[in-house]
Amino acid sequence: MNDFMNIAIKEAEIAYNEGNVPVGAVIVKDNEIIASSHNKKNTSNVSVYHAEILCIIEACKSLKSWHLDDCTMYVTLKPCKMCNAAIGESRIKNVFYLLNSNYSENLDKNISNVKYTKIDCDTKYFSLVSDFFKELRNL
Repeated sequence: MNDFMNIAIKEAEIAYNEGNVPVGAVIVKDNEIIASSHNKKNTSNVSVYHAEILCIIEACKSLKSWHLDDCTMYVTLKPCKMCNAAIGESRIKNVFYLLNSNYSENLDKNISNVKYTKIDCDTKYFSLVSDFFKELRNL
């Protein structure tokens, strides 16, 4: 697994520790990180504060442009339909992810021209997601 995904996992750990679904995202351009973030939906009480959305906002501010054509996203969980649309709208072409999500099962391929590539999941991240949902069910 590459360094960019490891940073996305660290972001997911922050989300977990804050009580959010453990998802982290990183956006890279020219082999340099220009943005990183994690889910903040639960703690902010804002439904659209997904890691991918927050990361896109940060990247756009960093580049002073909404065109992220030459950027790649690394995200721990395959994006939902909302995030898929935002990724496509920002023109990111490649997304690497670790785990599929129930929310990403039926992504409409026509929303964007994004190429999704699943990479081998880190057992540490898999455990983090499992633990989060086990804890959630026990509340």
